[in-house]
Amino acid sequence: MPTEPSDIRRSAFLLLTVATVAIAAAKTVGAENVYEPSRYKPVEKGGYGYEPDRKWPETRPEPTPTFSSNDKSRWATVRALVHDGTYVIGKRKYLEPPPEPTAPQGVIADLRYDKAVANKYVDVGIVADPAYKSLDIVMNPDTKEFYSSKPPLMATLVAGEYWVLHRVFDWDIVNDRWLVIPAIVLTWNVVPFAIYLVLLGRILDSLGKSDFGKLLSFATASLGTLLLTFSSTLNNHLPAAFCVFFASYPLLKSVIENRDMAPWEYAICGFFAAFAATFELPATAFLVGVGVPLLVARTRTALLYFIPAALIPIIALFACNYVAMGKVLPAYSEFGGPWYNFEGSHWAKRGTPAAKGIDFNDEPTAVYAFHLSFGHHGWFSLTPVWLVALLGLIMLGIRSAPSVRALYSKPKGTGWTLEMFAAMTLVISLTVFAFYLTRVQSYNYGGNTSGPRWLFWLIPLWVLAIPSAADHLTRSVGGRLFTAILFAASVFSVFYPAWNPWRNPWILQLMEFNGWLRY
Repeated sequence: MPTEPSDIRRSAFLLLTVATVAIAAAKTVGAENVYEPSRYKPVEKGGYGYEPDRKWPETRPEPTPTFSSNDKSRWATVRALVHDGTYVIGKRKYLEPPPEPTAPQGVIADLRYDKAVANKYVDVGIVADPAYKSLDIVMNPDTKEFYSSKPPLMATLVAGEYWVLHRVFDWDIVNDRWLVIPAIVLTWNVVPFAIYLVLLGRILDSLGKSDFGKLLSFATASLGTLLLTFSSTLNNHLPAAFCVFFASYPLLKSVIENRDMAPWEYAICGFFAAFAATFELPATAFLVGVGVPLLVARTRTALLYFIPAALIPIIALFACNYVAMGKVLPAYSEFGGPWYNFEGSHWAKRGTPAAKGIDFNDEPTAVYAFHLSFGHHGWFSLTPVWLVALLGLIMLGIRSAPSVRALYSKPKGTGWTLEMFAAMTLVISLTVFAFYLTRVQSYNYGGNTSGPRWLFWLIPLWVLAIPSAADHLTRSVGGRLFTAILFAASVFSVFYPAWNPWRNPWILQLMEFNGWLRY
């Protein structure tokens, strides 16, 4: 039965919400890529921070509110769509004959790669602009045209917003980047973050028994997860996480109120569950995990509303892929082939002496599994409050068996229970973890990033599991102190890379500083 909301708890939720949204907004409007000396080769060889492929700029770089190859690749597509009407972000032109030494400086300046290829080709277009230089690109081996390696649906939607800003305010993403980029990131990251927290507060009012457990869960969602770290940069992980929660909200609301979902709630659940999968392919497990029980318990309603709504973002994803590159499958499906391994490509280094750094990590699967769970990019080591959530998932999941068996008897409501939801969360979490253990080429932890970003879309599901375990752990002062320490350590991981989310976690930096590990 739903518990009555506490005025004090509601007030705390409100204050945490406005504080979190203010922090995320400040990070967004104040975003600027910072050149950190520790990441560049020092004058003397060796030493902490030595990266042989990085050279300190000889002249002052242009300031930019973009950070990494990941977001620059997406922004390049947005710029190309609005200004050029194409998904092509550049093209390789081969030089016949090679340019004379007296060639105009502009030709040499357009060269994307080093002098070894200076007499062979030039890359022109957006990819040649230093502000959009990215490793996350692919090249059509037939046309020699460059594309972002990121699925184009998100960039298409962002381009729609930029088109409006460009038409209405005459903002230009190059000349007015300090207006365009923060405005769009606010729309994609900060506004949904606020909606997520407001809706989460309503759900948490009805979960668990103790105020401490509910406050711990909400404080974790606000300040204790790496979603806040990534709120200042355009990325697919936050939209995926928010979509997962928006799909879960009507389902959980109906379970709490002991009723069936309305048709429009089935549609919302299906749409956002599928939308999450377009941002994160492994989130397809969530779509299946939610949809199959609904199809079993409420077949007709699910077929009429859940499935059609779910097809909308899926069809849009495939359509965008086809329009962009003439292929239904995304560019990721070409990894390891000629689209990725063109001359000068970062990914073509694999198997050569130049393949150095975390992008080409070849450690054993057991080592990777450890670091992804309890090591330098660990789900539990960086956000140890998830240990409380894990206990909650196990406690509720154990009690889910009767509910699962009852699905076929068409029980009242949607057929779902809170215990089933916890069991689903645990199963899909293990499934996704196992999925990444089978992808040896992805053992790079997502590159230079402050956490296990491929797992971020699971965060809202784990937040919901905290109250049930916290109710048991916080019956004593010692239990409350213990969970508070776990929460504090999680907040530390969130704010350690406050200036740039595309930096290694503090645990890995500590290991590198002490010489324990270096990729």
